[in-house]
Amino acid sequence: MAITGVLRPGHAQIRVLDLDEGVHHYRDVLGLVETGRDAQGRVYLKAWDERDHHSVILRQADEAGIDFFGFKVLDAATLDQLEADLNAYGVATHRIPANDLMETGERVRFEIPSGHQIELYWQKKDVGNCQAYVNPEPWTKESETGIGPIRLDHCLLYGPDIEKVQDIFVNVLGFYLVEHVVMEDGKTDLAIWLSCSMKAHDIAFVRHPEPGKLHHTSFLLDSWEKVLRAADIMSMNKVSIDIGPTRHGITRGTTIYAFDPSGNRFETFSGGYQSYPDWKPIKWTWEEVGTGIFYHDRKLNERFLSVVS
Repeated sequence: MAITGVLRPGHAQIRVLDLDEGVHHYRDVLGLVETGRDAQGRVYLKAWDERDHHSVILRQADEAGIDFFGFKVLDAATLDQLEADLNAYGVATHRIPANDLMETGERVRFEIPSGHQIELYWQKKDVGNCQAYVNPEPWTKESETGIGPIRLDHCLLYGPDIEKVQDIFVNVLGFYLVEHVVMEDGKTDLAIWLSCSMKAHDIAFVRHPEPGKLHHTSFLLDSWEKVLRAADIMSMNKVSIDIGPTRHGITRGTTIYAFDPSGNRFETFSGGYQSYPDWKPIKWTWEEVGTGIFYHDRKLNERFLSVVS
């Protein structure tokens, strides 16, 4: 089997200020499928083409943001080995028992130097995508609900010490650096894009003085036309749009950034190139960071730089 270790992003637990508003946004406007609610009041959702029970968990709280971001690993032996490797690297971990999250096995959680909670797991119930596993059709009615993303794709997190974060993800978890933006000194990274797959990124970080901040969670669409359709649906539902539709220089993806009712930014995007771990990372210089982020505008808006949750 070619894919080993960390397989892919698995889930994000997002804090919302009003659960009903949050569910309406993520289920009815974004178009995720609700798969359950637990005794703690959390709501579980997934994109239509995801097969595991959930990829987004909504929790009502007094402050918006992200509680944790999880990655699925290959199997139980991989989970044990990665936990041992993290501990040997000086990263403290703790085990969360099975079924703390619905239909999910044991998880290993740890805090990274940016102040974010990351977790690894290997078991989650396969609930399918409303398709047969034999002779399936190409799409379902769920794919036409709301914006209808294919999957939770990645997240961008803001916090300090991103070089230490990169060390952990690369040297322990097996990720590789795909692109980075350097600051005015030409040496220090402002932002890093990391992948555990052939995608241009599975997680990204921006240097920021406050720890544990969420910039956005991102949901994949399958075409530029679907990105334009997403813009229409956002306008029809009075969603607050940050910027877009536009294109990134970094990763080459086409994108819209917008906010949920609690102020958590989310992205709907398509495209981007496929990457390989033996490729040399792409560097963006300080004077071209605007072009890197928003290729058409060639500049950053203040809200994109400063608004996090």
